[in-house]
Amino acid sequence: MVQVVSISDLSSYVDQEVSLRGWVRHHRKSGKIQFIVMRDGSGFAQVVLVKNEIDEATFDLAKTLTQESCFQVVGKVQQNPRNQRYELLVSQLTIIHIAEPFPITPKDHGTEFLMDNRHLWFRSKRQWAILRIRHRLIKSIRDFFDDRGFTNIDSPILTPTAAEGTSTLFGVDYFGEPAYLSQSGQLYLEPAVAAFGKVYCFGPTFRAEKSKTRRHLTEFWMVEPEVAFAHLEDVMVLAQEFVHYLINQVLEHHIPELEVLERDLEPLKQSLQPFIRMTYSEAVDQLKALGSDIEWGSDFGGDDETLLTQQYQQPLIVHRFPKEFKAFYMEPDPDDDRLVLGMDVLAPEGYGEVIGGGERASSIQFLLDQIAKHGLPEEPYSWYLDVRRYGSFPHAGFGLGLERAVAWICKLPHVRETIPYPRMLNRLKP
Repeated sequence: MVQVVSISDLSSYVDQEVSLRGWVRHHRKSGKIQFIVMRDGSGFAQVVLVKNEIDEATFDLAKTLTQESCFQVVGKVQQNPRNQRYELLVSQLTIIHIAEPFPITPKDHGTEFLMDNRHLWFRSKRQWAILRIRHRLIKSIRDFFDDRGFTNIDSPILTPTAAEGTSTLFGVDYFGEPAYLSQSGQLYLEPAVAAFGKVYCFGPTFRAEKSKTRRHLTEFWMVEPEVAFAHLEDVMVLAQEFVHYLINQVLEHHIPELEVLERDLEPLKQSLQPFIRMTYSEAVDQLKALGSDIEWGSDFGGDDETLLTQQYQQPLIVHRFPKEFKAFYMEPDPDDDRLVLGMDVLAPEGYGEVIGGGERASSIQFLLDQIAKHGLPEEPYSWYLDVRRYGSFPHAGFGLGLERAVAWICKLPHVRETIPYPRMLNRLKP
């Protein structure tokens, strides 16, 4: 029996006979020779059929293969002397299924057409590369925190309260009671960090923002670590170490995918430098000097983040924001009661915020005042306030949006390509 192998492993079988199973990406016929670009999920390889080296029936059978037809081949692995890539010189071919005319052809297609056919668009080399890098980031996120003694705590998706205000919540009926799709797992992590010391959650979150920008999805994945006895400085250091780890993992394992995406590696390598830091006030001053009309006390818009990050080669940490536009649970700055001890990590090349977080308020009275100020009902947060009733302690954490990180690392123009099935303002299927 000839061994069935993966395309990604062909380099280990040079001059040996193996079998591949997969699908037709491209088929070119040239007289007495046929070239088929085959994909099997692990990679792409050329399989070659030479008329004089196989029986005529097999050669003619190969001619019937259409784009995305499924087939199996047996042949000898060889290295193409021109491009040094590994290919298969075919001796046997079996057709598993002849595909109907595939809707996504090599010609250009509009975005809406590709999104309507997202379930098929995966198969393109570009989408394959993006989603493999996404997979690496998911694995690396878990590895980073697991290896550093964090405990994974799964937070609920259905919640009775808002984490950051009610204006961007998806409401659902929960057996006659109102409930919401989670905006964040953070509130549920804070009780857990009192039990485990270092925790994280990683799962889908939902924001009902009616936004059509290239940075927004209504359903996205977020990882949120939380650390007991940590302060703002601690999570700024942790965020830098975390991002450095993610970039290093992609550079170590996915150069071929980055090449498919034509990603310039130098900016990623520059991001391995220590991050630039500045306060919110310093950032506002710099933005004004660059021509922005932002005023102190206003949150950054996407254009402000882009303008600011274009000045630096590595990510930028902006910290100590006005409390007026930050979440109710942020710890106030002891040196300036207008500010809270929050921080955002802004990615370079115009990608903006990829991490947001900071120190959490440890005073129950401060939180009660904030809940009242934000017009939130106190009773649904009673369990959350218990963290401050029974052994209150300083703690801090942050959240990283996976899709924004993928978009930055892959240098994509829109987050819709960063997730298998994107959910956006006007997109609910496939």
